[in-house]
Amino acid sequence: MGFNITRMENLHEILKIEKYKKIKFKITKTQHLQIKAKINGVSGNFILDTGASNTCVGFESIERFELAAKNSKTKASGAGGTGMTTQISSQNKLQLGSWKSKNFSIVIFDLSHVNEALQSFKAKPVHGIIGADVLLEGKAIIDYFNHYLYLK
Repeated sequence: MGFNITRMENLHEILKIEKYKKIKFKITKTQHLQIKAKINGVSGNFILDTGASNTCVGFESIERFELAAKNSKTKASGAGGTGMTTQISSQNKLQLGSWKSKNFSIVIFDLSHVNEALQSFKAKPVHGIIGADVLLEGKAIIDYFNHYLYLK
């Protein structure tokens, strides 16, 4: 069975019928997927990261997104290091395009290593990372070729 191009062209129509929301993302100079999201009604720039288990923002964005931060026992680890202190903020409104989640928990941690890496490539800093928690809740489908994230 060969690749059926008409099926691929119909993907958007099928997902629309299935009540998926379509959200555009950009590819940065660093080959990251950059996406806009709103937390508690405030817009920001995020990296879409299928390898990150949780959606996170940097400590410096607590006020921007009106987050009620509580200390967390969880230590963050990722590309920038391990054992980083985190906080957590629950019951937030998260919106990507027209997709919404009303009771969303967000991890807050030191995002400076991520932004330093981006800036070293002359890429714009981000407010946070959209992780697998969003992708799982939204039954995500990522169309890398056309740069769309679909969430249900």
